Amino acid sequence: MCRNIRTLHNFEPPATRDEVHGAALQYVRKVSGSTSPSQANEEAFARAVEAVTAATHRLLDELVTSAPPKNREVEAAKARERAAARYATG
Repeated sequence: MCRNIRTLHNFEPPATRDEVHGAALQYVRKVSGSTSPSQANEEAFARAVEAVTAATHRLLDELVTSAPPKNREVEAAKARERAAARYATG
């Protein structure tokens, strides 16, 4: 139905508004069981996405860590390595 929601905390540069909104949209899709709401549910769906987006922004703003920020490119390379190992045939 929707791809995995990725970690957004402790990256340099920080998560963008689009990334946060995308994660909220994925969450609402998963919870609702629908990738595209009916006309009757469209308004509730949009309100839920905005509420989850706002809550995610607050959460990311309030989280603290002593760990150094992660590099997006390094983390993406690690994910590709894990996927290659997981889906390797042989």
